[in-house]
Amino acid sequence: MFLIGDVAPADKRLCMVAQEALYLGMKQVKPGATVGDIGTAIEKYIKENNKKNPRNKFSIVKDFCGHGIGNEFHEEPQVVHYKNFDRRVLKEGMCFTIEPMINAGKFGCSIDGEDNWTVYTGDGKNSAQWEHTIVVTKDGCEVLTLRSDDTIPRLMVN
Repeated sequence: MFLIGDVAPADKRLCMVAQEALYLGMKQVKPGATVGDIGTAIEKYIKENNKKNPRNKFSIVKDFCGHGIGNEFHEEPQVVHYKNFDRRVLKEGMCFTIEPMINAGKFGCSIDGEDNWTVYTGDGKNSAQWEHTIVVTKDGCEVLTLRSDDTIPRLMVN
């Protein structure tokens, strides 16, 4: 993780928690697991973190999600990062992103009306996002977008 400038401890924590949320979501991926298992694990982690840090609670953005990758850039399945009951079963060869956005405040956000791209948190607090593209393997997943500073293996056995 590379942070620029004099980053406040609370913002460092936000970045680390968001990264760990991604990793925990990825640890759910294997044939036979469900799409819903990913978001459920992420939300559980965020809630546990909030119990340990009640003065600096985080939330999960619900307006954006991970997605399938295939013939089109954004395909099914949509992979939400909060508890859900999506029972679609993961199968070997499926390719998708997991990309939780974690806010240092409330989960609401809005898109800039001028560029229709920039996203702002509803309460003006900071947000962190991490993303990986993965392929389901016979016993876990392969990380297609692994960075040199990641602390996870390219091939995850889950």
